Amino acid sequence: MPLQTLFRSFRLSFLPPLMVYVAAGISGLTGIVGTFFVKEYLGLSAQFLAALGFWLVLPWTLKMPVGHVVDLLWRWKAGFVFLGAAFLMASIAIMLGLLLEPQAMRALMPADRWYVLAAVLSPVGYMLQDVVADAMTVEAVPHRHPDGRPVAAEELRAMHTTMQTLGRVAIVGGTIVVALINVGFLSGVEALPREAKAAAYANVYASALAIPLISIAGVVIAALMRRGVVAGGDAERARPPVNWWVLGGGLAFAVVSVAVGLADLKYGQEVVFVASMCIVVVLILRLVRELDADARATLLGTALVIFVFRAMPGPGAGASWWGIDVLGFDPAFLAKLSMLSGLVALAGLLIYRRFFAQQSIYQVVGWLTVLGSVMALPQIGMAYGLHEWTAARTGGVVDARFIAILDTALESPLGQVAMVPMLAWIANSAPATLKATYFAVMASFTNLALSAAQLGTKYLNRAFVVSREVRDAASGAVKVPADYSEIGVLLITCMALGLVVPLATIVLVRAVRLKGA
Repeated sequence: MPLQTLFRSFRLSFLPPLMVYVAAGISGLTGIVGTFFVKEYLGLSAQFLAALGFWLVLPWTLKMPVGHVVDLLWRWKAGFVFLGAAFLMASIAIMLGLLLEPQAMRALMPADRWYVLAAVLSPVGYMLQDVVADAMTVEAVPHRHPDGRPVAAEELRAMHTTMQTLGRVAIVGGTIVVALINVGFLSGVEALPREAKAAAYANVYASALAIPLISIAGVVIAALMRRGVVAGGDAERARPPVNWWVLGGGLAFAVVSVAVGLADLKYGQEVVFVASMCIVVVLILRLVRELDADARATLLGTALVIFVFRAMPGPGAGASWWGIDVLGFDPAFLAKLSMLSGLVALAGLLIYRRFFAQQSIYQVVGWLTVLGSVMALPQIGMAYGLHEWTAARTGGVVDARFIAILDTALESPLGQVAMVPMLAWIANSAPATLKATYFAVMASFTNLALSAAQLGTKYLNRAFVVSREVRDAASGAVKVPADYSEIGVLLITCMALGLVVPLATIVLVRAVRLKGA
């Protein structure tokens, strides 16, 4: 698809939410150094990190009440972005302290606890900013021409699709910038002594302090547009009535989550997940009452299919450790993989956007399920020595890194392209004064799928134990030996679940819809 087709519907009012999305894309700047920091400086197990991942996804389910509050206080949306920026800066400051002044930080609290605190602050900050950005994408699309004529439905749908596509482009573009920065900062870092390595990691975290400033600049530009200082802004929208179901449901979720977390129940994560799911489902059922029967059935079927697709467990941190220790992937190479993934995903958004937008969500998820399973085969093969076999027969050309690069290039565009039709559909169909609420409730449901995936990952890591070597910080003695013997069966199990369960769900949902029709 030519670029002029994609950008034909672009408006200057698209710029503020795109800046927030760029910041979201750059948020992965510390991802690689975070992985190596945990591996080299902390004694956390793969099972613990999978459990932590469950709690880190939960702040995103708070998009429900936060989204509705943003709708109610839309004139002060910049405040939510500023608050999110404060959380992000606090998270980065903690990590800088752990790297540059570890003894002083450990004197106040164990390093593991500092890391967990920093890990929790980050998603809360990004959630606050993302809620505002989602609603801003809807506000950015005009419903009337400059002469007052209403925009035709087809043109409106095209602009929403363009806005959501550019949002994905902004996020992916941010990941490419991240990869370029990481390549520069992390080249040769694996050969440095421990203190110098910590300083190199700290440089990456220090650079991440610029991320919140980009989001703040976006809302400042939006405010200038609203006041007519910059061309392209739209009129202030009306304030919606308070929806006590959304606020009450969100508050109930928060109370249950905090209570269960403080009680330290044996199955606390499972209790929080079930309670959260019940609350979100009730809220969705109440919101969809405003839709007609066909639109309601489409929304519920779409939400279920996407939920199951995103709920499939992954191999967890053990797969990253295996890539580092066994396959020899260093930080600079992982940064290059990230850059390649972003570039290919960006190309995929531009090339396949129209194709995926014209397909039903069932077809899109079906294709992604099959392709994702196929893309998992090279990694499984390397767990059983595929890279050694290919390297021996190609003079070392087709080695582990070659296979990883090829696999990344083929897999990377799938997820980002699939998001466009779903986001455009939500933006085009949500009530005019409840855009943030609508986005937030639907996002909370699909993000609960990520919590389910983390639970599944935790159980898989419990069944198939993968551990890297852990040494005592003082004596250097090995506390936990490395054990990657079960990485192959772990990867196979993940692939099998990721193929069978989503396809079975699609067949079931379509059968129910046909029967209902």
